[in-house]
Amino acid sequence: MKKSKLLVILTLLSIIVAGCSTTSTTQPVQDGKLEITIGRAFDINGLDPGFLTENAQVVDNIFDTLVKRDDKEQLVPGLATSWSQVNDTTWEFKLRKGVTFTNGEPFNADVVKYTIDRVLNPKNNAPTASYISTIKEVKVVDEYTVHVITKKADPLVPTRFNRYPTEMVPPKYAEEAGQEQFAQKPVGTGPYQFVKWDKGSSVELEANKNYWGGEPAVKKVTFRSIPEASTRVSALLNGEVDIITAVSPEDRDKVTSSSTAKLSTVERAGNTVYVGLKTDKAPFNNKKVRQALNYAIDVKSIVKNVLKDAAVETNSLIGPKDFGYAGEFDAYEYNPEKAKQLLAEAGYPKGFSITLDTVNWYIKNTDVAQVIAEQLKAVGVNVKVNNVESSVYRTLIPSGKQSDMYVLGWSSTNTLDADAAIYAILRSGESYSTYANPSVDAKLDEARSVTDENRRKALYKEIEQEVLEDAPRIFLYQENQYYGVSDRLNWNGRVDGSMPVSTITANNK
Repeated sequence: MKKSKLLVILTLLSIIVAGCSTTSTTQPVQDGKLEITIGRAFDINGLDPGFLTENAQVVDNIFDTLVKRDDKEQLVPGLATSWSQVNDTTWEFKLRKGVTFTNGEPFNADVVKYTIDRVLNPKNNAPTASYISTIKEVKVVDEYTVHVITKKADPLVPTRFNRYPTEMVPPKYAEEAGQEQFAQKPVGTGPYQFVKWDKGSSVELEANKNYWGGEPAVKKVTFRSIPEASTRVSALLNGEVDIITAVSPEDRDKVTSSSTAKLSTVERAGNTVYVGLKTDKAPFNNKKVRQALNYAIDVKSIVKNVLKDAAVETNSLIGPKDFGYAGEFDAYEYNPEKAKQLLAEAGYPKGFSITLDTVNWYIKNTDVAQVIAEQLKAVGVNVKVNNVESSVYRTLIPSGKQSDMYVLGWSSTNTLDADAAIYAILRSGESYSTYANPSVDAKLDEARSVTDENRRKALYKEIEQEVLEDAPRIFLYQENQYYGVSDRLNWNGRVDGSMPVSTITANNK
C-alpha cells in the first residue's frame, strides 16, 4: 500500500475515533430506558421514615404521604384524595383506593393509624415525633376514611401529612421485620422500590411498575455517597453521576462552564446553620456570655471570605420561604470589644475553654468552625474544634450527648412553615433542643393551635425577638443549595430540598 493511501486511511480512522470519544460515560437516552446516579455528600443512616435523623431525599422516593407538594410547592392529593376539617380538633381524610405496597399489602385506613401510632408511641422514642405531636389519635372511620384528632386546634394537619414522619408503612411487614430490619430493607407504596443498600457507598432503587401515579421515566436510580466535594464534581463532569448535591463554592464555576452539565441554584433553600449552646450548663447558662459570643463572631466575613457567598447571613431561624418569617432584625453586629465587656460582666474577664462539635453536613464546615474558634480566641475564649463522624453525630445530637457547644443546621424541610423550622430546636424537652424558656414554650405551643394566620405570624415574630435577645444560639447564616445536573436530564433543585426522582426526565435535545 502506498504511503499516501495509508496516511489517508489513518487520518480517517483518527477522525472517526475522535468523533466517537466523549467526556461523559453516559449518553442521551429515551425515557423508557433512563437510569441515573445521584452523588450526595454523605450516606444515609437508615431508611425508616418514622425514625430519620437526616434529610429524606432517599426515603421520599420509596414512600408516599397522604398529601404531596406539586412543582409550585402547593399541597395536592397524594394517598389521600381529599381532606377537610370536621371541627376544631378533627380532620377527615378520604383515602385513595386500590393502592398496594410493593410487597402486596393493601393501603387503607388501618395503615394510616398504624403509621402514626408507631411514631407517637413514647416507647419507640422516634426522633421525628415532635413534627406530629399535636395529634392525639387517628380513628378509623371505614376502610378508606380516617379522622385525625388533635390535642388542640391545629391548622397545619394537612401540611404535617406531607412530610416523612407520616410516610405510610405496611403494618404486617413492619411488625415482622422490626424497626432495625425495616430501616435496612424498607417497603413502601412510592414510585420506587428498594433494591439494595451498600452501607457507606450507595442505595439502589428501581421503578415501581405498579405505582398508582404511573410508572416514572427513570427506571433505576442509585444514590452514591461521595463525601469529597471536588470528587463529586469530577464524577459529574466525567459522566459517572448525573446529579450531585452540595456543589462547593470553589466548584461552582467548573459546573457552570462545563459543556456537559449545568448548575441549579436555589437561594436560601438550605439549612439555617447556627452554633447551639446548652443553656443549662455553665458558662452558657449566663445570658451575657451567650450574647458576648454573638458579638464576637464576624458572620459577614465568614459568608464572604469562607463561604464565597454560598449562604446568606441571618439572625432568624425561620427562612423567607417559610410561613411566619418576619424578616431580619437588628442584632449582634461584629463588636469584639462589646464581647469582652459582656464576658467580664458575666464573671469571665479572662474567658474560658470549650469544645465545639461540628460535622461535615454543611458547606465548608471545618473551615467555618476554625474561623469561629479564631474569632472567639480574640476575646479570650479558647475553642477546641471536634470534627465528629457523620453517623456518630446523628446519634449524639438527638440524645443530647454532644458537647455543650455544637454546630447544627435546621430547616422547615417540605412543610415550609415556621413550626417545623423552630419548634424542635427551641421547645424545651424536644430531642434537638438545648434551650428552656417558659415564655417561648408557651408561644410555640399557642402558634401550633391558633387558626388565625395573622395571630400566628405575630407569635412567630415575638418568638424570634425574644430568642434573639436571649441568645441561646450563635446566629450565623442560611445556606443556598447548589446542584450539578447533567445536560442529559431535565431537573432543577426545589425550595423544599426534596429530590423526587419521578419528576426527572431525559433531555433528548
